[in-house]
This record gives sequence, structure tokens and C-alpha cells, in this order.
Amino acid sequence: MKFDARDWQRLQFPCLMLGLVIIIVSMLIWFTGKQQLLAEAALQKQNAELGQARSRYQASGAEKEAIIKHLPGYQKLIERGFVGEERRIEWIDALRNINQQYKLFGINYTIDTQETYKPAFRLDSGKFELQRSVMKIDAGLLHEGDLFTILDALAAQNFAPFMVRECEVTRVGSGIKNKFLPNLNAKCEIDWLTASEPLAGGKAK
Repeated sequence: MKFDARDWQRLQFPCLMLGLVIIIVSMLIWFTGKQQLLAEAALQKQNAELGQARSRYQASGAEKEAIIKHLPGYQKLIERGFVGEERRIEWIDALRNINQQYKLFGINYTIDTQETYKPAFRLDSGKFELQRSVMKIDAGLLHEGDLFTILDALAAQNFAPFMVRECEVTRVGSGIKNKFLPNLNAKCEIDWLTASEPLAGGKAK
């Protein structure tokens, strides 16, 4: 079949329309493909955010269970004075009561300024900061057992924990036992331990 100029003239407009349609269709295909890629990226982002939210929810549930489990013990530590501000007045009152109860010869004491405690052994205290206050005790004793009486009575008070750093016992007087006068003198250093509660942001005060 042979086309002449008149045939080409009649086909010019349909061909132009066909080309325009092809261009439009190509643009639609490109736009649709781009939108699909954007939709897939958005879906992946939403799935990632959903996974993170699920992880946070599960972590919060585990944290809640841990809090419920350990809260009673934590409250007991607060009541004892181990967590929070140190209770020097209670320690001093305890020494006075012990001296009166066991009819000792007097217990003199001094307490140094509170400082950060860094034990020689490895200790994971988490967000808490361990503090210590060194108490020096000077007491007259009738016999060696009185020293254990003082320390055991302190421990029985159920205060914050303490550690005996050192004790030195020396003989005083003429060496003749007398129940009305001290025969020994004891000088001890005690570490009273407390833990500072963490502030918001995870820093201890």
C-alpha cells in the first residue's frame, strides 16, 4: 500500500495524538512507580517505628515488673537510712542508749565529713553513689567483751550498714581488775555507708 501526501496529512493528527498519549502514559507510569517507592519507604518507616514502639512497650512492662518486685526491699533500705540522707542523730542516740543500757564507762565519738566511698573491690552501684562517714569511737571497757557488745548492739539497731575499719584495744590502770573502773580502752573507726538517690536524668546527688 502506497501513501501519498494527502494520506500523510490525514495521519498527521492521529500520530501526534498517539505520541502525546504515549508521553502521558510514560509519565503516569513513572509517577506511579515513584509513588510506589515512596509508599514502600513510608511503610518500612512505619514498620520500624512500630517495632520500636513495641520494644519500648515490652521494656516498660519488664521495668514495671522489676519495680514491683524490688520496691518493698527498696523501701526497707530507705526506712533503715541506707538510701537517702544519712541519719547521724540516730547513730549518736544509739551510742548513748547502748552506754546506758549496758552500764558502760562512756562512749566518746567523732564523725568526719561525708565523702564518696570507692571500695577496693568491684561494686556495681548502678545510678546510686555510695557515700561513707567515718565515725571514731573511744570507749572505756571492763573487758574485751564490752567492745563486741557495743558493735553487736549497733548492728541490732538495723540502721544503715557499717563496717569496722580497725580497732585498737589497750590496757589502762594498774592492771588490777576493778568493776568500777575501765580496765581497757578501745579506739575504733567505723565506716557508715549510705547511698544517694539518683536524680532525674540518672545522676546521683
